[in-house]
This record gives sequence, structure tokens and C-alpha cells, in this order.
Amino acid sequence: MNTVEFTLVVAIGSFFAGMLGSLTGLGGGVVIVPLLTLVFGVDIRYAIGASLVSVIATSSGAAAAYLREGYSNMRVGMFLEVATTVGALSGAFIAGYVSTSAIAIIFGVVLLYSAYTSFGGPKEPEKGLAPDPVATFLRLDGTFPADRVRGAGDAISVAAGGASGAREAYHVRNVPAGFGLMYLAGLLSGLLGIGSGAVKVLAMDQAMKIPFKVSTTTSNFMIGVTAAASAGIYLRRGYIDPGLALPVMLGVLAGALTGALILPGAKVKTLRMVFGVVIAALGVQMIFEGVRGKL
Repeated sequence: MNTVEFTLVVAIGSFFAGMLGSLTGLGGGVVIVPLLTLVFGVDIRYAIGASLVSVIATSSGAAAAYLREGYSNMRVGMFLEVATTVGALSGAFIAGYVSTSAIAIIFGVVLLYSAYTSFGGPKEPEKGLAPDPVATFLRLDGTFPADRVRGAGDAISVAAGGASGAREAYHVRNVPAGFGLMYLAGLLSGLLGIGSGAVKVLAMDQAMKIPFKVSTTTSNFMIGVTAAASAGIYLRRGYIDPGLALPVMLGVLAGALTGALILPGAKVKTLRMVFGVVIAALGVQMIFEGVRGKL
């Protein structure tokens, strides 16, 4: 396979990875790294570097739209970015001293966890919770566009809620626990080259009791900042190859935009199940190859 053919095939593979990541909300990074290492034989550290670049591009594009629509909580995002950025720098630093086999095994475990989360639907937090003193002091509480009231069998119409100007208030809770989980998410991002969106959403949705739509959109904004922090270290160490990172970035970005167009008419539950099976298989393969010392 010559250079042109390799670039084209990588771009096509990245396109489908970005589309799957967009449709399931888990991001394309969890597919890109095993795709490059297992299928194309790329060194895992160069695969992580290319994945980080693609995460920055896709996050930057989507974050602006979500912020404009009024879903992302910027105060929560900027506050938690302190933890994720420190974690990302820690992970990128540690990656230089950890064997590729160990990274592959850790990545495989994270893939299996992401597969597990993809089978479960979002759980909305309890209603009527009292304000949290820490969140109140930091002014982290917010509002987001309310869905219209729906009857049995009706679909949620976010656009209708947003267009009417109606907004629903929520309280942020368990700030210290969420901050600690965000450090872990950043550590995984820097070490493995993924957005670690599953951990970020888990921290905000389950620990901090932030509504799922706000959690996912705020996580999307944070993913790019976290990836940018660790990408600098990978760039300094020479693990970002422009010839590899460019087709990956363009492919993932095009796939993410395509996925956003397909999403309204897609059966998301089915897509998440298919995605879960695929990345579970990749996770098992990554662990197997890591144990064998082949990566």
C-alpha cells in the first residue's frame, strides 16, 4: 500500500469512526486508536497523537453550536477544566514512561467500560434537589432549554423548547466528587489520546446531578481543551505525525458532522448497541495484543 492509498484508507476509516462517535455520544477517539494500531499497524503513541488532534477539531466545531443553543454550562466547564487539564498533563507525562503494552491493556479496559456505558440510556437526575453550598458559592447552577410537555408516545422536541424561550433550572451537587472524577478523566485522556467523554458525562450526570443534555454538551466543550493540553506534550516528543494526523482529523470531523445530520432520524438505541459490541471486541483485542506484547 503506497502513501496515497494509506492516507485515503485512514481517512475513510476515520470518517466512520467519527460518525459512530457522533451518533452514540462517546466520541471517535475510542475507535481511532485501536483502528490505527490493530488494523494499520501504527505505533500506539503516534495513534494517540493523531487521535488527540482529531478530538480537538471535532470538539471545537460542536462546542460552538451547543453553546449558541444554550445547553453548555460554561462556568461548570471552565471550573472542571482545571482538574481535567492537570489530569491530561499528568497522563501525557506518564505516557512517556509506560510501555506500549501497558497502555494497550489500559486502553482495552477503558474500551470495555465505554462499551458497558453505551448499552445504558441516560438517567435524568432527581427533581427538586436543594441547592449545594459549594455550587452556590461558585455560581455553578444554571438553566437549559426546556422540552415541551409530552404525552404518551410523543417524542421530545428540543427545538420547540428552545424556540419558545422556556428554560428549566437545575442545581449542581457533589462538586468535590465531580472534580476528582474529572482529574481521572483528564488522566485517561492524556494517557490514551481519547476525549474520555464517558467518564466526564458520568461525573456530571451521576455524581453532580446535572441534566444529561447539559452534561453531554458541556463534556463536548471540555474534551477539546483537555486534548489540547496533552497534545502539546505529544507534539514536543514527536508523536504527532502531520501525514497521519491530517487524514484522521479530516475524516473524523466529516464523520462527526454527518452523524449530527443522521442523528434526528436514527434509532440511537440500536446504534449504541452496535457501537458497544464493536468497541467491546476492540477492547478485548487490545488487551490480548497488549498481554502478548505485540503493540
